[in-house]
Amino acid sequence: MNNHSQEGLADWAGPILQGALTTLEIAVLAYAIGLVLGLLGASARLSPWAPLRGLATLYSTAVRAVPELLLIILLYYAGSQALTAVTNAMGFSGQVAINGFVTAVGVLAFVQGAYMTEVLRGAILAIPRGQLEAADAFGFSAWARFQRIVVPAMLPNALPGMSNLWLILIKDTALISVIGYSELFFTIQQAASSTRAHFLFYAAAGVIYLAMTLSSTALFARLERRLRRGQPNTEEA
Repeated sequence: MNNHSQEGLADWAGPILQGALTTLEIAVLAYAIGLVLGLLGASARLSPWAPLRGLATLYSTAVRAVPELLLIILLYYAGSQALTAVTNAMGFSGQVAINGFVTAVGVLAFVQGAYMTEVLRGAILAIPRGQLEAADAFGFSAWARFQRIVVPAMLPNALPGMSNLWLILIKDTALISVIGYSELFFTIQQAASSTRAHFLFYAAAGVIYLAMTLSSTALFARLERRLRRGQPNTEEA
């Protein structure tokens, strides 16, 4: 590494750290909202009411079929134009711009919700039917059954899929760079272009993403061991 590259890395260390924190903020918010959407979607997919099942199936199928990059561009550009047209029709003048952070969280959460729907639906279907019937026999309300039976029995089965979705989400935040929002990958692109030390900065980005994913994997593995405590070890069976 020459002196010019060292100076460039030092100059960009602060913005890169801020970009990494922004990436984590986007990922955490999108994951939390996606988890809520996934719970709602899984409940709808398992609903006895056919129209609700059809709507949830359409959501999970359609969203998973469309590239996230296309959804980001549609919301950021077409969404701004649509909102501007609506506000102008209501008598308000001026352009409405959608914030890049809101776009990032909104699109990634919407996509996460579709994938989370299928993960949680499969985990719920894996719950032994007898446990649910026992809850009904004891007169549990729908909320009590969900809180005391469904969630504790569902989580150990859902956690591996939830972990994978989180890792995918961290990497998908890089797609936000196409709208010029200053998350990690966009900041790395700016640093590499201004210093021409492309290998250095893109390698640094790879190390940062790797650190995020490895630490996340360790946390999810620890959580899964905790949730499976007292359960048979299926890997030894």
